Amino acid sequence: MKRLSYSALCLFLLLLTAMPAAAQDRGTKDEAVAMVKKAIAAIKADGNEKAFAAINDKAGPFQDRDLYVVVYNLDGKCLAHGANAKQIGKDLLELRDPDGKFFVKERVALGKTQDSFWQDYKFLNPQTKQIEPKSMYLEKTGDLLVGCGIYKPS
Repeated sequence: MKRLSYSALCLFLLLLTAMPAAAQDRGTKDEAVAMVKKAIAAIKADGNEKAFAAINDKAGPFQDRDLYVVVYNLDGKCLAHGANAKQIGKDLLELRDPDGKFFVKERVALGKTQDSFWQDYKFLNPQTKQIEPKSMYLEKTGDLLVGCGIYKPS
C-alpha cells in the first residue's frame, strides 16, 4: 500500500510539473499581439518585400513556437505566411475551416470595418499537426491585414 501511494504521489508530481511546460509550448494572446506589432513595425521600416521575406522565414524573427505571422491584402490574397509558403500569392477568400467557416472572407470583412480585432476559427497547428481551435489577432495597416494567432487547448 505504501509503495502504491508513493507511486501515485510521484505520478501526480510528474503531471503537475509537465503541465506548465506544455502550456509554455503555446504562445499567449499578449505574445501574438506583440508579434503583430513587431511585424507592422518591420513593414513600415523595411518595406513590404523585405518584411514579407522575414515573415516567411521559418527561422526568422516572426516565428516562436506555435506563433507565426500572416499578411493579407483587403481582397483576401495571402502576401506572407510564416507557416505555409504554399498559401503565399493565393486568393484565399473561399478557404474554409473544418466547420465550413469562410474565415479569410470574415477576416477581410472585419478588417474593412475595424483597425484591430480577434477572430476565432479552426486551423492546422504546425507543431501538433492537428486541427485545433485558434484565435487570431489582426491589425490593419494601410491596405494590409497583419495577423498572428494562438492555438487553444481543445
